Amino acid sequence: MAQELTFFIYAFTSIFAIVNPVSGVMAFISMTSHMSQADKIYIAKRSVIIASIIAITFSILGELLLKLFNITADSLRVAGGVLLFLVAIDMLFARTTRESITSEELNEAAQKENISVFPIAMPLLTGPGAITTIIVLIRTADNLNLKLTVIGAILLTFIITFLIFRFSDYFNKVVGMTGMLVMTRLMGLFLGAIAVDFISTGIKGIFNLV
Repeated sequence: MAQELTFFIYAFTSIFAIVNPVSGVMAFISMTSHMSQADKIYIAKRSVIIASIIAITFSILGELLLKLFNITADSLRVAGGVLLFLVAIDMLFARTTRESITSEELNEAAQKENISVFPIAMPLLTGPGAITTIIVLIRTADNLNLKLTVIGAILLTFIITFLIFRFSDYFNKVVGMTGMLVMTRLMGLFLGAIAVDFISTGIKGIFNLV
């Protein structure tokens, strides 16, 4: 039980940090500013459900994809760790991350009727970093209970994401831009530490270090 709880906290922290709904809520507010409250709730619910399906699909098919492309889990840990570290640096310095949507994509999406799939569900919530993190965590889990723990962490992350999007206007008023920047930097710090752990574990596995 203690092992599962510890792994759940680790998995949840990893997934929540890379999904980073605190940062994503600003894009959500921008793209739904012209919508009614009912439409905002609909977009929030639909985008989070789609993102959850994408994330859980990769958690189930992740190992199959590794075998299909003949990629070892340790190689993926190192590659994923490098990717997460780059994203963490951008978050720490409050720059637009390499896997976020561009201003051109955001402007284009604002003209579309349905933005819940693109760009909110993907790549805003489930970008390459989130997908890689989920596959690495699933591969790290060495029994069914721990794999279910990862899926539980995914669901909790997106439940919180929905609540943040659902109450985005209140969240924006209470936290403000300064608060969001501070929280994004904290998420970046956690993500950087997780990235280092991914890389060090992967290198140990590749070179069979003790």
